[in-house]
Amino acid sequence: MTVAIAILNWNGKDWLAKFLLSVVKYSPNAKIYVIDNASTDDSLEFLKSNFPQVQVVQNHSNSGFAAGYNHGLKAINADIYCLLNSDVEVTENWISPIIKLFCDDPDIAAIQPKILDYNQKNKFEFAGAGGGMIDNLGYPYCRGRVFENIELDNGQYDDETEIFWASGCSLFIRSEDFWKMNGFDERFFAHHEEIDLCWRLKNEGRKIYYSGKSTVYHVGGGTLKKENPEKTYLNFRNNLTMLVKNLPASKVFFILFFRLSLDGFAAFYLAYKNGWRHLWAVLRAHVGFYWQLPKSIQLRQKHQIDPYYQTKWLIFKHFFGRKTN
Repeated sequence: MTVAIAILNWNGKDWLAKFLLSVVKYSPNAKIYVIDNASTDDSLEFLKSNFPQVQVVQNHSNSGFAAGYNHGLKAINADIYCLLNSDVEVTENWISPIIKLFCDDPDIAAIQPKILDYNQKNKFEFAGAGGGMIDNLGYPYCRGRVFENIELDNGQYDDETEIFWASGCSLFIRSEDFWKMNGFDERFFAHHEEIDLCWRLKNEGRKIYYSGKSTVYHVGGGTLKKENPEKTYLNFRNNLTMLVKNLPASKVFFILFFRLSLDGFAAFYLAYKNGWRHLWAVLRAHVGFYWQLPKSIQLRQKHQIDPYYQTKWLIFKHFFGRKTN
C-alpha cells in the first residue's frame, strides 16, 4: 500500500523549515510532496536547496485549501494520500498504525491520528483533537475539544474508533475514495471542507476512523488565525452549506431555521468578544450561503444518513448548562 504525504504550502517557508525535517525523518516509506499554491516567498528555493528529495507540485494560483489539494493531488499517484498541514510536527512510527487500520478494514475511507498542541504537548489541539464528531444541530466538535474548551491528554483517547469526521490538518484518505467523491467542494475555499467530505463518504456507507496510536503536534492558525473575521465568515458560511448538502430531507429545513436564528445570537456574541467586524462576517456568511444554495441543493447525494449524535443540543449545554438530552 503506497503512501503519499502532501503538504499544501502558501508562503510557508518558515513552517517548512521548522517541521518538514520531522516528516522526512519519520516517514521513510512514504513519498513526500509539497503542493505549492503560487507562493511569493522563497519556499521553492528553500525546498530545492534543503530538501531535494521532496517533490514539488506547482499550482498556478492560491485557490485555497480545497481547490489547492484538488488540483495538486491530480499529479500524485498513491493508494493513500496523507494531507498534512505545514505547521505539523510528526512523531516516530506515526504512519504504521494508520496503514494497519486501512489494511484490516477495507470499509475505512479516512483516518486521523491523535492531534496535540505543539505549544502545550500535554493538551489536545483545536483542529481535530481526539477525532471529529457532530451534534444534532450540525455543530462540529471533537473528542477532547468542545468549542473553546480543550482537554489535557491523559490517555483518555488512546483508542482506535469510528468517528464522524477526520481533521484536514492530518488526514489520511484512500485516493480511490477521494476521487470517487470528486475531492473537496472547492466553493468552501477553506474550513469545513474535510467535514463535508467525510459526511459525503458516510452517506456512501464508508467509515471514518481515529487512531490514538499515532500522534502529531499541530501549531494551528498558521495561515488564518481565529481572530481573523475571514475565518468567522468561512466557518459560518461553510457550515450552513454543508448542512444543506448532507442532512436528511426530513431534518434539513428545521435545523437550518434553528441554526440561522442561533447565528444571529452568535454574531452579537462574537462582536462583543472579538469586535464588530465579526458580526459583519456572520452577515456576509449568510449572504454567501444563500448565494451558494442552488448549487448546494443540486449537489445533494441520493442518500443522506442520519448521523449518530453522541451529544445533542451542544450549544445549549455548553453556554447555558442545560441538560436537554
